[in-house]
Amino acid sequence: YGLLSPDGHSFSRADFNIGGPIQNNWFYNIGGFYRYDQSGRYPGYAMNNGGQVKGNIMKKYSNGSLKIFLKYLNDKNGYVQFIPTNSYDKPLPAPGFDIYSSVLMPALDYESQDFMYGGTMNFNPKNLVHSTYRSAGFNWEHQLGNHWTFNNAARYAKNNILYNTPGNVTTMSTTDLTSYFLLSGMEGLGIGMYSYKNAKTGEELMQVASALGQGGLPTYTAVSNKLPGQDLFQNGVFMTTFGAYHNDVKEFIDQFSFQKTTENMSFAMGGYFGHTDVERYSGVDGVAISTIENRPQYLTLDFTGGTLAGTTGVHKVTNSDGIAQAIGDNGASLIFNATQRLMALFFGHTWNINPNLTFDWGIRYENMKVKGHNERVYMKTGVQGGLDGDPKTFYDNNTVDRITSVNFDKTLNSFSFSGALNYKFNENLALYGRYSQGKKAPDLDVYFAANREELIGLLNPQQRTTRQVELGLKARTNELNLFVTPFYSVLSGVPSGQFFQAEGGGFYVPETLYGKYSTVGVEIEADWKLHRNFNVRGIATVQRSKIINLEQWVANNPGLADDTKVSYSGNETDNNARIIMNITPTYTTGKFYSFITWSHLGKRQANVVNTFTLPSFSQFDLGAGYDISKKIKLSLNINNLFNKYAVMSWVRPGGILETLAGNNSFTKEQYDQAVKNNTPYSTVSNPPRSYYLTATYKF
Repeated sequence: YGLLSPDGHSFSRADFNIGGPIQNNWFYNIGGFYRYDQSGRYPGYAMNNGGQVKGNIMKKYSNGSLKIFLKYLNDKNGYVQFIPTNSYDKPLPAPGFDIYSSVLMPALDYESQDFMYGGTMNFNPKNLVHSTYRSAGFNWEHQLGNHWTFNNAARYAKNNILYNTPGNVTTMSTTDLTSYFLLSGMEGLGIGMYSYKNAKTGEELMQVASALGQGGLPTYTAVSNKLPGQDLFQNGVFMTTFGAYHNDVKEFIDQFSFQKTTENMSFAMGGYFGHTDVERYSGVDGVAISTIENRPQYLTLDFTGGTLAGTTGVHKVTNSDGIAQAIGDNGASLIFNATQRLMALFFGHTWNINPNLTFDWGIRYENMKVKGHNERVYMKTGVQGGLDGDPKTFYDNNTVDRITSVNFDKTLNSFSFSGALNYKFNENLALYGRYSQGKKAPDLDVYFAANREELIGLLNPQQRTTRQVELGLKARTNELNLFVTPFYSVLSGVPSGQFFQAEGGGFYVPETLYGKYSTVGVEIEADWKLHRNFNVRGIATVQRSKIINLEQWVANNPGLADDTKVSYSGNETDNNARIIMNITPTYTTGKFYSFITWSHLGKRQANVVNTFTLPSFSQFDLGAGYDISKKIKLSLNINNLFNKYAVMSWVRPGGILETLAGNNSFTKEQYDQAVKNNTPYSTVSNPPRSYYLTATYKF
């Protein structure tokens, strides 16, 4: 049980595990958990809710064993959103927010038109990310004789994910033409009065007048404003995109191996086969407008006047719940289909050259084939009338223009290897050196991002390659165990995705570019017994990382025709702390133990531009436990003891177009201006202080 906030929001979890012999060398084990987690940043519904059960039966026989296992998981999981923040040097939640705040939307049943298949799709923020996972498999080990062993492990799994959680929460200016263009399109702009009301109470909180300006386009002026959060964003509201998709995965994997041991050598060789079918459908088209405050409230938006399309009277920009549509080609309806096949062969060898010197090495060859197609719905622009046929209900305005399909079929071959020498001077001192080169095929998201006809020809998936040299020193005395590992690594083929505004409204993903990075550092791990009742364990990494080669797209005008590239080669890698440290003193006496952990994360570059650094921080966690009996144990943990607000990630200041362009679009000039004007941005911190009491009973 856990207490997660001063308001009493809680965490509860129950685990069980039962196992033992049946008869005739048959054994069983079954276990699982159920969890209900309101979160320290409670949005009005549980942030984690669900559990799993898994079990196995095993038969042991004279030459081996066979284990058959099953697993079922049904779980809902959410994640917190970025909250408004002041100060870049010493970031803290902006006024009206604190470490316990949430900007997730309240529970709401929303029906969106299904533009791909027809009918409707349902969305509710409280459904979170709902995962249903089922798997069955076996592990077989058999002794063949003469020091040969055969192993085979296989699994079939089916995973269904219903993604029902908001996208980024950004600010929207109620006096900016871009905001209304995104919600109603060019023809929906007009001259008249906009009214923002609390969707629940009907209270009018803001009026904005639009008048004809230069170039024949409207200009906007706030007439009245009772909205909260206006000291943070003058004439601003929250805009939250609804993200929802079904992701269905069917997977079969099988790995077999043969092991052979001799007096001073061991060998392992085998193969791997994996076949995965993926179908993902993204189809909800919704944008929520809400107040800028902790636990935001939905706002409705009406326009009374005449539009450029010639309609007059009252126009509903949102429905009665405060949900609008992003007008135009917004990429809301997409289907991704892919079949992935992976085949691999591997070989490993360990040679004890003499009692002090050991050499081990291994190689792996992989063949990865990905084949599939992406379908995309393109919306008509302008005021169409939508499903209800009423051109004055902008929240139901989108209609299908055309559906396109693009195909991909790519095969990647890779070769990975690793080798190491280990020399043992004596039982207390050893030294080793290792060189590794590993290659990993890109995620399917790289293929799914190429969903436009004009971009599919640019699809060029690259393998992620890691090359690393490391040395290791292992030393121990009666009181101290010490491991020191200096390393140098080069990581290449790292994809960098971006998101830009398309012509005529909506958004697109440009060609994927790939980066190359180097890191040099040292890892230190020590366990020091200072007294029979007191020891200290510490882990530290000191490192510096550099961008060897990285280009990113720069969007100019809407559309990809005039996109250009900029290089950030030579800069420090973003979000890579120079120092990571964890030190835990522990005191034990009899049946009692206690500890305190000091965790430190050093400063990090905020983006590849090296615009500014996210500050370093420390966190303290406290724990204690007592064995009441051989069967009953109690433990108490307090995480984030001093309730420190420490930034883990951030989002640049600006509206939806700026945030979609990404943090790497935030320049040093923009940073200087933001600091000068004390412009809020958004951050996610470590979890707030929480208390956990755990009881364990062993039968």
